[in-house]
Amino acid sequence: MGTQRTGEADPMITLAENRYGKSRVRVVKVKRHPDRHDFREWTVEVLLEGDFGSCFVEGDNSKILPTDTMKNTVYSLARTTSAECMEEFGKELIAFLLDRNPQVSAAHVTLSEKAWEHLHTGGRPHPTTFVQSSAECQTAEVAAARNGIPSVRSGLENLVILKTAGSEFVGFIKDSLTTLPEATDRLFGTAVRARWNYTSPSAPFIALRPIIREIMLSVFAGHSSKSVQHTLYAMGDTVLANVPEIADIELTMPNKHCLLVDLSRFGQDNPNEIFVPIDEPHGYIEARIRRQG
Repeated sequence: MGTQRTGEADPMITLAENRYGKSRVRVVKVKRHPDRHDFREWTVEVLLEGDFGSCFVEGDNSKILPTDTMKNTVYSLARTTSAECMEEFGKELIAFLLDRNPQVSAAHVTLSEKAWEHLHTGGRPHPTTFVQSSAECQTAEVAAARNGIPSVRSGLENLVILKTAGSEFVGFIKDSLTTLPEATDRLFGTAVRARWNYTSPSAPFIALRPIIREIMLSVFAGHSSKSVQHTLYAMGDTVLANVPEIADIELTMPNKHCLLVDLSRFGQDNPNEIFVPIDEPHGYIEARIRRQG
């Protein structure tokens, strides 16, 4: 074993990939119109790449923008931005950081948005009261190198959906450890995570997001599912066929099982009506579907 050294650089060792930044910067913005308020809650992560070797190797912080400053930058830009969506705000944040910090070669911003909606009371949306009716979360990722074109990826997480018909699972491998029976009419529940890459950093993000979401929901509902994999592909394939502004889509769909309860010991039948939902363990299926060429 060689002699251990502290604080002395080894010429045979070099710093490889590295980045740093600020994570989980939470910001709420209220936009006050005369007749209503708009409410948004974002969580932002900023990561920078660049000429930071002297900090890691020598402890020299002269090229380091404090992560606390990154947090303050998010708040300051949130006050002045005209961006109407996370994607545009992410591009603006990256441009601001690259302009002020020549030692930074690339920046990556990840954002998520909680689903706040106007509360409906008396059949009408209340102008200044909001409700969080779903745990679904909208996401965006923006990255750009200095003098480069930004890449933009949007998505959603925890879109919880379930259908009680149109799903089966038969014809799978059966070996000495298989106990799962074939099912020709099973419940199909999942919590979708989807992420899609745009072909242009100037795509109409606000308009496309609900279209992509609606396509996925419509396919899930109407698809005659032979497996989670089968429906996942159909959802992604249909999105790409109908939205030319995106290049690929990545889908993750855990299989949220509902197990049929055996009521025969109580002298009762169970015509596919009584189930017990379980969270763990669950199947886990993911794939990326892309255009050819």
